[in-house]
Amino acid sequence: MVRGKTQMKRIENATSRQVTFSKRRNGLLKKAFELSVLCDAEVSLIIFSPKGKLYEFASSNMQDTIDRYLRHTKDRISSKPVSEENMQHLKHEAANMMKKIEQLEASKRKLLGEGIGTCSIEELQQIEQQLGKSVKCIRARKTQVFKEQIEQLKQKEKALAAENEKLSEKWGSNE
Repeated sequence: MVRGKTQMKRIENATSRQVTFSKRRNGLLKKAFELSVLCDAEVSLIIFSPKGKLYEFASSNMQDTIDRYLRHTKDRISSKPVSEENMQHLKHEAANMMKKIEQLEASKRKLLGEGIGTCSIEELQQIEQQLGKSVKCIRARKTQVFKEQIEQLKQKEKALAAENEKLSEKWGSNE
């Protein structure tokens, strides 16, 4: 036998409503118990009947669970609202960051030689000095990489010379 879909609305007949409450309350309590046992979850369930009678289930101490719930919701609520002062500070910080980004982009364009038509002599000299420093750093790094490669090649040369020596001795002893 297939059950029909129950329409979610208040049951008007008081007797039917009480029977449904009792059956569903027992089913809910059973499910809470099963969840706590099967999943090792901390479960607390509080039900008040329409007449105000209390029904409860707790897999551990009910008061500890309620305290834990209150701490959790307090933390969640206190972390949500952003004060107006904090919001203004964040907006100001965002505006400062946008100005800084614009300045860095303009500086980058100038270092690439773009948009220097309006630069003064002092600005052009600063750009030239910055580019000179950059070229020195690049050349130093390039020299370091070359030295490392030369060292690796020398080690490889020694290894090949040693292998060549071994092969020459082997060849000489076979004759």
